[in-house]
Amino acid sequence: MTPRIARGAVVLGTATLAAAALSGCATGNGNWSEQGLSAEIRRTSYGIPHIRANDYASVAFGMAYAYAQDNVCLMASQVVTVSGERSATFGPDGTTEVSFKPMRNADADAFFRAILDDDALQASAARQSPEAHELLRGYIAGYNRYLRDTPPSKRPAACRDAAWVRPITALDMARLAEEKSIQASAGALAAGIVAAAPPQVTKSAAKSAALPARIDIAAIDFEAVNRDLQLLDPPIGSNGWAFGKAATADGSGLLLGNPHFPWTTTNRFYQAHLTVPGKLDVMGASIASFPIISIGFNKDVAWTHTVSTARRFTLFELKLADGDPTTYLIDGKPRKMTTKTVSYAAKLADGRTEQRSHTFYMTEYGPVVAMPQAGLPWTAQKAYTLRDANQNNTRSIDTWLDIARAHNVGEIRTAIGNLGIPWVNTIATDRSGRAMFADVSVTPNVSTSMLESCAPAGDGAVLAKKLMAGTGMVLLDGSRGVCNWTVDPASPVPGLVPPSAMPVLERDDFVANSNDSSWLANPAQKMEGFSPVLGPQAVPQRLRTRVGLMEIGKRLNGVDGLPGNRFDIQNLQTVLFRDRNLAAELVLDDLLRACRTKAVQGDSDLRDGCTALGKWDRRSNLESRAAPLFREFWMRAHVIPNVYAIAFNPADPVNTPRGLRMQDATVNTAVLKALKDAVGAMRKAGFALDAPLGEVQAAKSPNGLIPLHGGEEYEGVLNKLQSQPVSADGLKVFFGTSYVQTVGFDANGPVAQALLVYGQSIDPASPHAWDQMRQFSAKRWISLPFSEQAIAADPQLSVTKLSQ
Repeated sequence: MTPRIARGAVVLGTATLAAAALSGCATGNGNWSEQGLSAEIRRTSYGIPHIRANDYASVAFGMAYAYAQDNVCLMASQVVTVSGERSATFGPDGTTEVSFKPMRNADADAFFRAILDDDALQASAARQSPEAHELLRGYIAGYNRYLRDTPPSKRPAACRDAAWVRPITALDMARLAEEKSIQASAGALAAGIVAAAPPQVTKSAAKSAALPARIDIAAIDFEAVNRDLQLLDPPIGSNGWAFGKAATADGSGLLLGNPHFPWTTTNRFYQAHLTVPGKLDVMGASIASFPIISIGFNKDVAWTHTVSTARRFTLFELKLADGDPTTYLIDGKPRKMTTKTVSYAAKLADGRTEQRSHTFYMTEYGPVVAMPQAGLPWTAQKAYTLRDANQNNTRSIDTWLDIARAHNVGEIRTAIGNLGIPWVNTIATDRSGRAMFADVSVTPNVSTSMLESCAPAGDGAVLAKKLMAGTGMVLLDGSRGVCNWTVDPASPVPGLVPPSAMPVLERDDFVANSNDSSWLANPAQKMEGFSPVLGPQAVPQRLRTRVGLMEIGKRLNGVDGLPGNRFDIQNLQTVLFRDRNLAAELVLDDLLRACRTKAVQGDSDLRDGCTALGKWDRRSNLESRAAPLFREFWMRAHVIPNVYAIAFNPADPVNTPRGLRMQDATVNTAVLKALKDAVGAMRKAGFALDAPLGEVQAAKSPNGLIPLHGGEEYEGVLNKLQSQPVSADGLKVFFGTSYVQTVGFDANGPVAQALLVYGQSIDPASPHAWDQMRQFSAKRWISLPFSEQAIAADPQLSVTKLSQ
């Protein structure tokens, strides 16, 4: 039967549940069946499920069931993607998203079928803990149970009666997790991996194979490569602040978790509360189909994550054998590339289905990648290959389970020591008032000296430096065995940086990160001396990093206009959601001074733009007039070379760079052009130059527009919302503040308020698709019921019992 969520209890039962293992689900130890599983799902306001069960398998059983109720179509579609079945399902020329970028279905199918190594994934999963196996067993059973309980005709419109919605297996779960793990590595370079094909070697080419291939490095547009790959400046991000007893009003820990993730796809968060009495009691948010909480809290600790600057892969330049572009040399000895040919079905427009295939070339490092636009072509002399640090990383479930069971930040530090965290920092605090920042995550063990000694020969050394600085990619000499990753016995994973050598900072005042490196986690104790592979130091910081440290400093010095000089939940929320626009504070005064010149006053567009910006309150609130105009201006102006009047000073990284170099004629001309173009863009889109932000930046819901406060990365607004340039549809947000939580502690347990901006469900017909966005718009936080008393008292409480 299909459950109806209503006040009271709905008991779901079947005459018998399958006792045998699910077909195709055996992975390592364990019997992947529903035998003995039962859970209670209690939903409180905004559709938040609180799952209570007597064991790990059963709590995951309930979690998956609840997630499927809200997002079955989303998960089913992603299972199709990671299975390499999109061409057969939706046609080869449609698109999907791979590592936050669009990709043709045909290319995505080939990529996932080649790169996701099912045998290796299953072998790695066999090393997971028994508790992780139980979580997976329960999650698989819960999702499949929902499919049995809900006829295809009763599912959401996006996948109603769709044949591609099918039961999942353990292999599906492994693939889903692997897709997440490699988003900052192989997934980011998926197009180059698919494009790699050996050159045709003619006799004349074979004769010249001994000559070094020349790369016109000066012709490479590294900025364009960076925009395409999104490695150095990824669209996803986060603010993570943890305060200790020296910085909080009550002497206990306090946390802000503010990830900026996609509002679509399976990188959406999902709120949940998981309870196994005596073993687990954790609440927060998971990433889509993950069977444990990713960002959250228990009665003693709270934690969040921010996207780290550490590298997750390296490229190796291969020296090829004369006349054979598929044989490479290591220490002078030839190694033959292996081929991996994958096949997939493609549904054609005329209704026919044809079989297609694609051949990939593999080395002992990993797949060959070809990106001529980045100076990485496959020629008769050279090829490039990728080694992925996150390949077959099945450790994450155990990592987050151990975090969920931690009693203090020390135990969280121990939990992340298995190197299961794929590409994020960990920021945490506890009720005793200790705060921690840790970039203990999957990172190739490549030292600073190794970056120099293992640079490729000739032009490759220059290219390596340009790639590192311009795109974040590390290029090493693959022709020397000594240049492979260093194996340190202190690391639990061979070839990765050991936890003891990674940036960790524990303090009683605060730690903070907004996606720059560990360098300024606390400016009073700069973290220095780490390999550039862990991120750059002493470089200009993001405006979000700077404004965050400014806000924290002002609060602790008692000069931010709020009472006192310590943080509590209320003033922490105020600081985040007052939507201060740092870019305006840095440059607007100089722009307005230039507005008074005769040249500007004689141009009606510039004059009108200046008048509008003169009215702006320099914030990104709903009522902030001309905020959209400034965004359009600064989107264009912030990339002007040498635009700042005062350059970056590593001795003052929070306050520099700043000002506009308007005394420079070239900069002056470019800045005024940026303003004129911004005025034109606003007028073309049909908006007044002084239109308030909430009129231009709004989400379209079935019940009308929902105005949105917040600003762009380059504006330095903590509450980051990333949008398309202004159009007739306004500023359409597609990334940004997603799940945001503030957590403190009192004698009774955690005190948590949060918002899941886009709501629990992706189904537009769901009452929980837009409900929290309206709260976000009004800056109204939701109190999260954690105790049994709070759950029972929720006015929207409903109960569903899953049982045999």
